[in-house]
Amino acid sequence: MRKRQRDDSPPAASWLTTYSDMMSLLLAFFVLLFTFSSLDVEKFSSVMAAFQQYVGIFSPGEAPLDRPGDTPFDFSDLGVSQLTSVYEQLRELVEAEGLSDVQLELQERGLIVRFAEQVFFDLGEATLKPEAMTALRKIAPVLKELPNALRVEGHTDNWPIRTERFPSNWELSVHRATNVVRFLIEEQGFDPDRLSAAGYAEYRPIRPNDTAENRAVNRRVDIVILNIDLWDFEPN
Repeated sequence: MRKRQRDDSPPAASWLTTYSDMMSLLLAFFVLLFTFSSLDVEKFSSVMAAFQQYVGIFSPGEAPLDRPGDTPFDFSDLGVSQLTSVYEQLRELVEAEGLSDVQLELQERGLIVRFAEQVFFDLGEATLKPEAMTALRKIAPVLKELPNALRVEGHTDNWPIRTERFPSNWELSVHRATNVVRFLIEEQGFDPDRLSAAGYAEYRPIRPNDTAENRAVNRRVDIVILNIDLWDFEPN
């Protein structure tokens, strides 16, 4: 009977598979620790999603973190009470100075100081009228002392404008807001970092554009004193 030949090949290194798995898990773990230290929510979400698929510690399809904006924002009492105090201060100023064309409206996003178009601009124009400068000079000292960011918003009615300077209501509304911002910076000495300008044309009316009176109400400039709790959502 022939003797069976001995197999001299080395045994399979099965421990290498386990070692490789362990090193992969350690790598994923250290990447996760790095993401925690950087406090980057988007990076954390993407890494956690990849980690979930790799090790399967979360149930399929479960989101590791909610992205900002997925849940309703909870305004603090500080922001609301501060704006309420500013509202009362401005209300007294408006009454004392006889600024009948200036309206105040307290919203969740902030306090709106609303100026009617007939006070600020001629129809279809963006140059500040003398009455507008007078009103701004009276309001500016209160606004300047606030820590809040300010957004100047221009609005028009739905009547189209087609001039060489303003091809549409977009250009007109933006130009009006920008001129107010420039006045606050150049004449009143406001910090430019606190200010922004936006134009919404006819797309954010406060009344239906179905009568001449309502269209006149929609043609306006709003200075929004932003709720201090919104600062984290403003670009720096």
